[in-house]
Amino acid sequence: MSALANHAFAKMNGVGNEIVVVDLRDSRATVSAAEARAVASPAGVHYDQMMVLQRPRLDGTEAFIRIYNNDGSEAGACGNGMRCVVRRLFEKTGQTTATFETTAGLLNCWQGPRPDLYTVDMGAPKFSWQDIPLAEEFRDTRYIELQIGPIDNPILHSPSVVSMGNPHAIFWVEDVNAYDLERFGPLLENHPIFPERANITLAHVVDRDHITIRTWERGAGLTRACGSAACATAVAAARLKRTNRTVTITLPGGDLLIEWRERDDHVLMTGTADFEYEGKFDPALFASVA
Repeated sequence: MSALANHAFAKMNGVGNEIVVVDLRDSRATVSAAEARAVASPAGVHYDQMMVLQRPRLDGTEAFIRIYNNDGSEAGACGNGMRCVVRRLFEKTGQTTATFETTAGLLNCWQGPRPDLYTVDMGAPKFSWQDIPLAEEFRDTRYIELQIGPIDNPILHSPSVVSMGNPHAIFWVEDVNAYDLERFGPLLENHPIFPERANITLAHVVDRDHITIRTWERGAGLTRACGSAACATAVAAARLKRTNRTVTITLPGGDLLIEWRERDDHVLMTGTADFEYEGKFDPALFASVA
């Protein structure tokens, strides 16, 4: 029997990013890719990411968190999901700060400037082609040679690439809604240049303090919000001198405030985390899971 059968979960969202939070800290069980897909099946609970809290591996951390996309693959970072986890923890314990471990490293979190806001330190971005990673060398990742469409008139071209725990490609456009991202997203996500696939973002710089984006999320598809994409976009825009180091990122689901902190290069993301409902997983979801 799956450890998730009859187990409690919380359905939440971070500015529209659909999140399921599962606390397995009282168990040694882990979640398989097949179980993660079963949760996301039509009979289950729709999510973009599922945040599974497991027993802490390091002193001073609240939990080791595994992050699942709805296709069963794992992500190294999910800022919107982390804010949802933080809200649940803070409401239960009264804490205002916490540190978690993910496969991408340690994430420090704290209460934001208002009671409904939460801040996640997403760590420092990575720019070298090996770290993103890319399949071939590009010395300058502020732009890379990648396009979709005719060579002499490409539909999208020359993205900035950066890792925020996940690989991201940001295409600079005048109108983020003028492109069929549901069509182009899968092609670009799975392009051979990205050996671990990539999150694909369309970004429009409104002014030096404001960017609008839409994202096709690796392993999840078209999303109303992707926190690590917002961070990657803010960093990429600042590297190109298009914006300041603190910007508001407008996503289809709402706004995030992103600061690329100068003293240590860490990226801070501040936003809301909305609770929707609690439930327990139907054991029937896992009947065919080996």
